[in-house]
Amino acid sequence: MVSKQGKTLIGVYKADGGLIGEVSYFLGHLVGVRNCSLCDVTHSPFKKKAEFKKFQARLLENHQLEVSLVHMNERSESELAASKGREPCVLLQHEDGSMSMFLDYEELAAAKGSVRSFEKLVESRIAIYL
Repeated sequence: MVSKQGKTLIGVYKADGGLIGEVSYFLGHLVGVRNCSLCDVTHSPFKKKAEFKKFQARLLENHQLEVSLVHMNERSESELAASKGREPCVLLQHEDGSMSMFLDYEELAAAKGSVRSFEKLVESRIAIYL
């Protein structure tokens, strides 16, 4: 098995961070004009899901794979280059700093907000690529 040491999953939300971004997304989501399938997986309306936090811990323990979550306006240049126009998504940052698409917006939408479904997607991708 190839070591996963030094690799990170980076979830990119289809929303901006900060007070204005958070309020804008929340209100837009309430009226049905804004949607982020990654937000649906990781958060309840007001905070990060406990089930998702447990998944993050299992991923680190079982695969030495960290999960980082960023908003669109918080991305580094390399994260932006790998994800622009493809949000929401999950990127894989390799040991050398390069990025590749790990889960795209269609796969995230298929999870339908379920942490368990998301975990199955991640685990199946780990089995194939890592």
